[in-house]
Amino acid sequence: MSEKKKEEFRNEEAILDIQDRPKFGHWLVLSIQHLFTMFGATVLVPLLVGINPSIALFSSGVGTLVYILCTKAKIPAYLGSSFAFVGTMQILMKTYGYPAVGQGAISAGLVYVIVSLFISRFGSEWVDSLLPPVVVGPIIIVIGLSLATTAANDAMLNNSHYDLKYFAVAIFTLVITILFNMFLKGFASMVSVLLGIICGYICAVIAGIVDFQSVAAAKWFSLPAFKVMFVNYDFKLYPGAIIAMAPIAFVTMTEHMGHVMVLNKLTKRNFFKDPGLHRTLFGDGLSSVIAGFVGGPPTTSYGENIGVLAMTKVHSVWVLGGAAIFAVLFSFVGKVSALIQSIPTPVIGGISFLLFGMIASNGLRILVDNKVNYELKRNLIITAVILVIGIGGTYLQIGQFQLTSIALATIFGIVANFVLPEKANSEK
Repeated sequence: MSEKKKEEFRNEEAILDIQDRPKFGHWLVLSIQHLFTMFGATVLVPLLVGINPSIALFSSGVGTLVYILCTKAKIPAYLGSSFAFVGTMQILMKTYGYPAVGQGAISAGLVYVIVSLFISRFGSEWVDSLLPPVVVGPIIIVIGLSLATTAANDAMLNNSHYDLKYFAVAIFTLVITILFNMFLKGFASMVSVLLGIICGYICAVIAGIVDFQSVAAAKWFSLPAFKVMFVNYDFKLYPGAIIAMAPIAFVTMTEHMGHVMVLNKLTKRNFFKDPGLHRTLFGDGLSSVIAGFVGGPPTTSYGENIGVLAMTKVHSVWVLGGAAIFAVLFSFVGKVSALIQSIPTPVIGGISFLLFGMIASNGLRILVDNKVNYELKRNLIITAVILVIGIGGTYLQIGQFQLTSIALATIFGIVANFVLPEKANSEK
């Protein structure tokens, strides 16, 4: 099935572990599966902001390859466009245009780089005490379930109005994907997500909700809409953009660490130690710096792709690297990009029901595997606060700076873990 590269540890639960290389034909299909999964969200960010989707696709592919290089090809992660910066980028685009957005993206990436250098110097041993299972499990559950509303809206809403036809397509996509995953064997079971998307797309075509006009109008070959500093525009300092976007990096770092925790659980490794948290942060930050230089939005790791890893048990970094290469190639092929972009939201929503739920389930598994004792009030309180703040969408807004629900829930969980005693007075 695959050529196996020797490493000290191999996760026997994985069909393809991190260093396993699939056969060429399998590699192509598995990589395209990841591309299809992340495509909708990655191109949605630039569409919301007013950036050409082709450059977001290009920068996500290049950023993922850079991340894989920085982490010594030890972490199977895909980086796509970050939603955390959307509101700020919209304001900057209307006020100053992309040069300000690009400068903000670069500054946010540099914050990651600076923090990674600090951790490289002083170590990351503090992570285990900062994030015990009683905090990590609920945070991972939040990462999955906080996206549940997005999945539901994609499945139900047509221009903000409930559409039964949309919902039927979403449910069909969900059910057929589950059936593929449960009853197919061998390679076919590994591409159940891709097969589900294809079948869902065919169902959407039959239902008449696919618009092929953009595909027909698209050119076969077209350069991504690069906006390179000193080439497409002159340098000008935008202090407001830096002040607005750089602090958000501290928020996305908590989400970054949450995604790494999910990957730790899936792959049965500790990426905080090997290749090290400093490398994961450096790779993520450098990806955003590159995106800012070429004309794209800041990047971040993607829950959709982590969901694919969880469901298919294909953790090969070769597959994620292949998806990144295809993203770069397809950014130059207008027809292919337009075809993937024509996948309607109910198809993505139907798949997301399963993928986001798989992430949340892995958080629950951490609590079970570590036998977290919920007879203790402190554990109940920590979990309760994290879940309600995170899933409820609670956020802290100060001016243009926003602390997202995931970041806020993480902070509350960490603080509660340090402040609360092992037992309440009534339990002593």
